[in-house]
Amino acid sequence: MFVDNSKQSIPIWRLRTTRAQWLNYLAWLAGACLFLLCWKQISDNTMWVFVEDAGKQGVDLVGRMLPLEWSYAQHLWQPMWDTLNIATLGTALGVAMAFPVAFLAARNTSPHPLIRSVALVIIVASRSINSLIWAMLLVTILGPGVLAGIIAIALRSIGFVGKLLYEAIEEINPAQVEAISATGASRAQVMSYGVLPQVMPAFAGISVYRWDINIRESTVLGLVGAGGIGLQLNSAINSLAWNQVSVIFVIILATVLLSEWLSARIRHATI
Repeated sequence: MFVDNSKQSIPIWRLRTTRAQWLNYLAWLAGACLFLLCWKQISDNTMWVFVEDAGKQGVDLVGRMLPLEWSYAQHLWQPMWDTLNIATLGTALGVAMAFPVAFLAARNTSPHPLIRSVALVIIVASRSINSLIWAMLLVTILGPGVLAGIIAIALRSIGFVGKLLYEAIEEINPAQVEAISATGASRAQVMSYGVLPQVMPAFAGISVYRWDINIRESTVLGLVGAGGIGLQLNSAINSLAWNQVSVIFVIILATVLLSEWLSARIRHATI
């Protein structure tokens, strides 16, 4: 523990009590027991004969992925474009739904505690279910295709954007809100001139960051029939065309790197 004394941090050493020392030992013992229990559970359900051969199998698989079949790349541009559309449209739809939910969930902007509770449940429910699971459910309901992927990305994005945005709303400077309220401004005017200007930079950064994440998540939605390059990836794996799989990996990697660079530039310009 440190205290400020004449602008210098001076350490103060405090001896733990016997009770605190024993609680510390018990906490470490409980952690060790939990680790051993988890390790035993994993060990009992692992076929170690396959693990022992994993290195050899990995080298063999990499050997079958080379050389890359670059001629197959001409069949991947349209699926990759579909993947980008899924990520972009899904992010836009999710952000549009998350924006009002965040204001209803924030303690300082929610009109009623019951409404705030409902908004928090929506955010938690969205964050609790992975986009791949959303896609599986939506493919069952809507059928395979890009639409299921877009909605899956949107439903997953609500929780992410909503949580970060409502936390940003709760951390705004209340002095600006109080100053505008003191002029007799309506609730809508207070929101427009006191709250929104403070949270919009954070909102822009959160949205771009989520779009970057959604590009990565969209690449695998095709594994369950939700469109995009994941369909080609699933088809290539099922047909054991490993030199085509490697081409898909390279294109996905290049796309993710490009989106990472682009989102970083956009966040730097907006924040």
